[in-house]
Amino acid sequence: MSKKQRAFLKWAGGKFKLIEALTEHLPEGQRLVEPFVGAGSVFLNTDYPSYLLCDINQDLINLYKIVQKDPEQYIAAAKALFVPEMNEKEAYYRIRAEFNLSTDPFLRSVYFLYMNRHGFNGLCRYNRKGGFNVPFGSYKKPYFPEKEIYAFSEKAQRAEFKCIGYEEAFELTRAGDVVYCDPPYAPLSTTASFTTYVGTGFSLDDQALLARKSRHTAIDRGFPVLISNHDIPLTRELYHGATFSTIQVQRNISRKGSSRKKVDELMALYDESYHSEND
Repeated sequence: MSKKQRAFLKWAGGKFKLIEALTEHLPEGQRLVEPFVGAGSVFLNTDYPSYLLCDINQDLINLYKIVQKDPEQYIAAAKALFVPEMNEKEAYYRIRAEFNLSTDPFLRSVYFLYMNRHGFNGLCRYNRKGGFNVPFGSYKKPYFPEKEIYAFSEKAQRAEFKCIGYEEAFELTRAGDVVYCDPPYAPLSTTASFTTYVGTGFSLDDQALLARKSRHTAIDRGFPVLISNHDIPLTRELYHGATFSTIQVQRNISRKGSSRKKVDELMALYDESYHSEND
């Protein structure tokens, strides 16, 4: 692989560090379909002829469409916020409040990047009323990802972006596609909870429905579906019948950078080698 391309957004669960190992498990095809595109690291670091990139976060998809069509205008507007006087708690909360009141896609997209880089840990989180509620991050000098935005825009000429759920994304698949699913991960323990990205989050029922949809799509339509998740007994049970591989990744499991632990990631592939079981 040539030099890895970073996404322009910070993203919980992003795949940048895993990309070399992950892409080894992605089959070849004419189009990569991602029902959970997130920050787009897999899209940016693969070379399919075309892409269908989906997410249920309307702000994310609007942002990608704007960057796809007019990166210069977007960069000019967003860069204006990356100045010292805007890296203050009061300024951040003012922008966050304006974002939550605005219905203008361009303005929301500009503010979205500002909050992504100035907010705590680059989190993307909304309250039950749909209001963005990530607190200020207190960073010395937030990075403005200009070259990463241009790189994304250039690659996005091969992509179609849709704000839809994974079920609808599967319905749009066709012969020659490869599907890669990177859902919010299953909890490592029963006490762990999901990070809620949009709405009510991704429940264990959702995990099971996604597994079933992936399995049946691969069988009925005859093209591969790869899913990544934590390698735990629950996911191995959910993805029964798939071909399993594991990847090791370093994750921060506490606030101390020294407290790191290798956690296996499961790659579950449904393809022509699927062995049928009662579903």
